[in-house]
Amino acid sequence: MKNETLNTTSNNKLRRLISLVGFIFALISSHAFAQVTSSIDTTNIKIGEQITFKIQVQTDTTQIVVFPDGQTFLPLEMIEASKVDTTKNKEQIELTKSYGLTQFDPGNFTIPKQRVTIGDKTFFTDSLQVVVNPVVIDTTKQKLYDIKPMIEVERSTGDWWKYLLITLLALALVVFGLYWFIWRKKPMTEEEEIALLPPYDRAKLALQKLDESNYLQRSEIKDYYSELTFIIRKYLDEKVYNRALESTTDELIDRLTLLSDANKIDLSKNDISNIKDILKRADLVKFAKSAPDIELAKMDRDAIDMEIDQVKEALPEPSEEEKLLNQQYREAQERKKKREKIVITVAASILILVATFVGFGVKYGFKYVVDTLTADETKGLLEGEWVRSEYGYPPIMISTPEVLERVELKAIDSTQTTERVAFSYGDQDSEFNISVGTTRYALAEDEEIDVQGAIEETIALFEKNGVRNLLVKQEQFITPNAAEGYKIFGTGDFPGNKKDTYRPGEYVILIFTAEDKSVMQKIALAWNNSNSYADDIMDRVINSVELRTVEE
Repeated sequence: MKNETLNTTSNNKLRRLISLVGFIFALISSHAFAQVTSSIDTTNIKIGEQITFKIQVQTDTTQIVVFPDGQTFLPLEMIEASKVDTTKNKEQIELTKSYGLTQFDPGNFTIPKQRVTIGDKTFFTDSLQVVVNPVVIDTTKQKLYDIKPMIEVERSTGDWWKYLLITLLALALVVFGLYWFIWRKKPMTEEEEIALLPPYDRAKLALQKLDESNYLQRSEIKDYYSELTFIIRKYLDEKVYNRALESTTDELIDRLTLLSDANKIDLSKNDISNIKDILKRADLVKFAKSAPDIELAKMDRDAIDMEIDQVKEALPEPSEEEKLLNQQYREAQERKKKREKIVITVAASILILVATFVGFGVKYGFKYVVDTLTADETKGLLEGEWVRSEYGYPPIMISTPEVLERVELKAIDSTQTTERVAFSYGDQDSEFNISVGTTRYALAEDEEIDVQGAIEETIALFEKNGVRNLLVKQEQFITPNAAEGYKIFGTGDFPGNKKDTYRPGEYVILIFTAEDKSVMQKIALAWNNSNSYADDIMDRVINSVELRTVEE
């Protein structure tokens, strides 16, 4: 009985262990299983025909799958990409994506490995060979023609003229606005034209306007006399006594009498008496509510008209000195107005410039605006027309702001290195430096390139050139066309323009070995990482790196 109980217990434990192992395997298979396959519908086409390249991924439903995107099939050209087709089978899914590829040159081509990301893991498809056959032409039926001569093509001018046109239009608008609102001779209003008339003409015109008013018809005697006395007082204020408007009637009459007695003005006592009578009558109308006859009011108007003429004749002719002073005064006023216009123009221009600077600064950043105005060289290289070219053999394709120049380099080891080619842009004092080199070694069949030694040699070269505090990191690097290599990167203190000065810098070294294992391709980049434009340039350069095989 005891043995049966032990057997039963052992069997239960064994079943639980088997269940646990099965659960673990099921869990592992459901979360870790992933399979990537690729295929093409044909390996032999004619020029321009299309190949259908398919990538199939089997994985569980919880994983995120990222398929290749863009021109990653070079030397074949992708002309279309389908949407992902999804098939679900229990906890597994099958994803299929198709690409339409073609080539317009005959030859044997290799579709490079394609990178597929599943979750946090990366998979690569197999590379596939494709034969592109030329189109055979029957020359007995198809006529042949001579090759057309080369013709010159005008280089594209770019979009700079658009920005120049916009700038000129903006400047023209600003200049027109300043002219229209400040310098333009504006048409004068009626009041301004009247203000420019001589005092005598203004007084006569004011009497005409008084006649055209309806004061007398509406029996508004008080308003009529107020306007009439203002006309004579204003004229006397400008030509005889400069306090005539604010003086009382008695004060004004006393002043006229004093000037007449002093022979300062040739005005008779009868004229002074007439003016006094009219002003007194006007005072009674305004303050004592007197209401003279309308005909008397008209007679007073005529009397004022006559007295204005008498005052004009009584005034002495201005001397040449007075005329000169008046002319100088007018010229001084004109100069004052001109200075005011200049000050307003300068202030308005500064305000427009500041507002424009602030507006663009808020939108694009003040540093960007300042660098644009000062024509920052690094910024100009970043935003200019870049060059994409191949360097060395096998070729390294890379995009750079300027064409890299070929440089002559000595062999690293005359007993080992048989050939070395290098191209570069910039130097140690530049904001950034780009170097591309290809080295071919004479190796035995069982020998391989010492990549780690090449890395150490490059780091030692940095230190030899005065770089201090080097921080070195290393990781795998894969180009957009799936070429695998090494990425060595980090930071350091690079020598500055002045002696014993240093500036912060950053570097990236990309190293690749060719398929025959006897060629090493290296790209070395170093730049001032405190310059944001240099950072952007280097990111763009690194992302543009592609390797070509000899067959390509």
